[in-house]
Amino acid sequence: MTLLKFLKPWEPSFIFVAVFLVTAAFFVRGAWRLQPSIGRQVAFWSGMAIFYVSLHTRVDYYAEHQFAVHRLQHLALHHLAPLLVMAAYPGSVIRAGLPLRARMKLRRALQRPFIVVLGSVLLHPSIVTIAFLASIVFWLVPSVQFVAMLDWRLYYAMNWSVAVTGLMYWWMVVDHRQSPPARLTPGMRVMSPIITMTPQILVGAMIAFSSRDLYPIFTICGRAFADVSAELDQSLGGLIMWIPAAVLEAVGALLALRRMIHLWERPSAAGITANRLAVIASRSLS
Repeated sequence: MTLLKFLKPWEPSFIFVAVFLVTAAFFVRGAWRLQPSIGRQVAFWSGMAIFYVSLHTRVDYYAEHQFAVHRLQHLALHHLAPLLVMAAYPGSVIRAGLPLRARMKLRRALQRPFIVVLGSVLLHPSIVTIAFLASIVFWLVPSVQFVAMLDWRLYYAMNWSVAVTGLMYWWMVVDHRQSPPARLTPGMRVMSPIITMTPQILVGAMIAFSSRDLYPIFTICGRAFADVSAELDQSLGGLIMWIPAAVLEAVGALLALRRMIHLWERPSAAGITANRLAVIASRSLS
């Protein structure tokens, strides 16, 4: 297969392309103004590239016809790509890329009582964490998976829900701010991935060691790799959810730990600065 044929979208999506291009354009514009570090830019563009390859190339065809590839696609959408994008702290850069009038309107909109209440509910750590786990576990229910793979609307909803909840969750975990305004305390940001990896490991193990074909829809639709049996395909899919997902959760916890250490150091520095200012002020008054 040529690279051009691989990059050709299996099922073109105007909405995805529009969201992708608008986000990329605002980030480029904001990066030109703020000059974020090379590491942040590499992380952002790597995550965006993984999003694109996972959703808008031939990968989507294999994900529809092979359970293991389907799990790899969701691993990328739910863990790897969102973690990379959010580790780049793109919010400030994208906001800087907005036109001045748009930034002012956005600021006023975010201060409206209805938006404040809605955000406090939808972005509550418990809601975000439950949605993060549910977006994986719910779609793995065999009867739900069967229908979702046949109905293109449910298939799109499945992939978008996995990507959106992944972005919300990893934004919460790798948030670089103090709490508040961050939704989680630094310590809970470290613990959260350790907590959420446990049910994913259990579900992955159950799928990997299951003695029956839980997802016959891939056989009905025709597997992309005919040499791979249904049992092996299912076991590989369970292992992907079990091991690589847990590794990425651990990476997220380490990033949160690194940020927690930085936050511990920051207050001490701020305290020293405040003491110096107090001494200077007292001297000037005397």
